[in-house]
Amino acid sequence: MATRAALQRAGAEVLEELLALPEAFPPQVPCPCGHSARYQEMRRKQLVTVLGRVETERPYYLCPHCHHGQSPRDHELQVEGVQYSPGVQRMMAAVGSEASFERGREQLELLAGVRVTTKAIERQAEAIGAEIAAQEQEAIRQGVQLELPETPGPEIPVLYVEIDATGVPVVASETEGRAGKKGEEARTRDAKLGCVFTQTTLKGRPVRDEASTTYTGSIETAEEFGRRIYVEACQRGWNRAKKKVVIGDGAPWIWNLAAEHFPGAVEIVDLYHAREHLWELAKKLWPTDERQRLRWAKKWQKRLDSGRIESLVRGLRALPPTNPEAAELLRLEGDYFARNAERMRYPTFRRWHLFVGSGVIEAGCKTLIGSRLKCSGMFWTVRGANAIIALRCNRLSNEFEDYWEARYARAA
Repeated sequence: MATRAALQRAGAEVLEELLALPEAFPPQVPCPCGHSARYQEMRRKQLVTVLGRVETERPYYLCPHCHHGQSPRDHELQVEGVQYSPGVQRMMAAVGSEASFERGREQLELLAGVRVTTKAIERQAEAIGAEIAAQEQEAIRQGVQLELPETPGPEIPVLYVEIDATGVPVVASETEGRAGKKGEEARTRDAKLGCVFTQTTLKGRPVRDEASTTYTGSIETAEEFGRRIYVEACQRGWNRAKKKVVIGDGAPWIWNLAAEHFPGAVEIVDLYHAREHLWELAKKLWPTDERQRLRWAKKWQKRLDSGRIESLVRGLRALPPTNPEAAELLRLEGDYFARNAERMRYPTFRRWHLFVGSGVIEAGCKTLIGSRLKCSGMFWTVRGANAIIALRCNRLSNEFEDYWEARYARAA
């Protein structure tokens, strides 16, 4: 560790010399207001780099018209308004997206020998996440203007879209006027998450293609999310897919989005979520009789698994309720299965070698959102949560390198 520290100090000295190489600079530069900013003086700036702290001088310009000051060298080095080099910003975004900001600070110091504050990790991770989110919004704005944005490439045998939502704990100001479950005060906001992936059929079974999954998500309305997942699917080649599949649970908002943005797609209700409806109903109908509960649930699950949904619905509606609450439960569950009957033809879907479960998006909700944003003691603003969600989606979609390459290209 001592050797590493010494080498970093030596590297920092070399870096300072490289940054201090004499350069000719113009007496004036363009100002955003449309006039010209004039050279004033050389100003020093300290930077935290992957090699340690360095100090550099750069020319400072001031516009006599709008009094806006600028140092063009900061834009060239991508350190405008910050004291961290792009390499350190990249590290801060990575550790800030993976664990708590305090934990990220500790990891950065331990593994890279870079010392920054916890607040700096938070600010940089959220700033980069917000920039990624802004780029996504621009892509969405452009994408929805086209009837169906087409992407070139070979035909895709099967392309999946999976959709789900999970609650994120937020600060009290973000839930004002919002009702929670059972009339209680809301403590969370729903983060909607979608993923797109392809599959390979191996020995008659569907297998998700390795590294084919991309994610997109945000705390936003269903309407806004619908445009988001639509553009993501189009960018992945929805127009080139031979078979198009949408998988979700039984939430009406998911199927409303599917009807609006993905008409003609095969719609599948997650089998395990549908089974859960039966088991939860059995638990409420026979809360004390475990033997009867198991017998009843297994009997009706067989009809569900075999795709005999109409028979299942008739059976539920024919059950004699023992009280008004049970009658309402049976009515609601009967309506749920009747409404989703065509989405529960599981034997047909299996013959087509398709997935019948939404495990990919459920795992995404747990790993992408839950493991980072739902830890003990965490409460987010919507803005901060959306920045971290955008950053994590970008990283788990293997698009982090693309983001930095594009950023370098813009600064060049």
